[in-house]
Amino acid sequence: MPPSTAAPIPPNSPPGAVTPHPPIEGYYEKPAEKRAFLTTIFDDTAVDYDKVEHWLSLGSGRWYRRQTLMRAGLKPGMHVADVATGTGLVAREALALMTQDGRVQGSLIGIDPSPGMLAQAKKSLGIDTRVATAENLPFDDAAFDFLSMGYALRHVEDIASAFREYHRVLKPGGKVCILEITRPTTAFGRGFLKLYLHTVGAIISKMTELAPRTPELWDYYWETIDKCVPPAQVVAALESVGFKNVERQVYFGVFSEYRATR
Repeated sequence: MPPSTAAPIPPNSPPGAVTPHPPIEGYYEKPAEKRAFLTTIFDDTAVDYDKVEHWLSLGSGRWYRRQTLMRAGLKPGMHVADVATGTGLVAREALALMTQDGRVQGSLIGIDPSPGMLAQAKKSLGIDTRVATAENLPFDDAAFDFLSMGYALRHVEDIASAFREYHRVLKPGGKVCILEITRPTTAFGRGFLKLYLHTVGAIISKMTELAPRTPELWDYYWETIDKCVPPAQVVAALESVGFKNVERQVYFGVFSEYRATR
């Protein structure tokens, strides 16, 4: 039987809370422990993240991220928030699309709860950064034209709270673009993706020196993908906080793009 896609709501959660998945056994025990676990493992693996992502995506990640941002309507001159920016993989492609005549037109801020990840983003891109979570963005109302989030929706504590913040900080007419890896719908697809993430991570660790927790991070990724709430629930959560024109497109059966307008 496939695992349940209905994640339990932690105690004291606000009405309408949507947790992306249940606690992941073997990594942390209670929902309240999730944020501390994620911050430490991302800090511990930040130096390896870009390298492993490049191998896992077979070098296609940059092209796909840029195409996704183009489809979502990112243009030069926009003020952009890249939530859960990590090492800046999405931010890098956003900056490329915002550059005209050799200069970035507009502004971009990377937000992430991991200081280690933000240090890597700042080192490689020189972007402005903020240490913060998706549920508590330290910005005024209607501050941004565009908000992106790449492969990190599974790591928030409450999807609905995060989406309320996204709606708040976007200007009227502002765009949100969320990239995510979705659990395959077939047993073969699930088995292949699990094996792929584990095997490629193991091969990379044998070929090059990695931080001790890097293989653990990519095994954890599979667990969150497998147990994440279904796409229909993500779409419903976007609509419930007031977003319009909500749509989801899926590529290769696993790469979901969620787009909506403030």
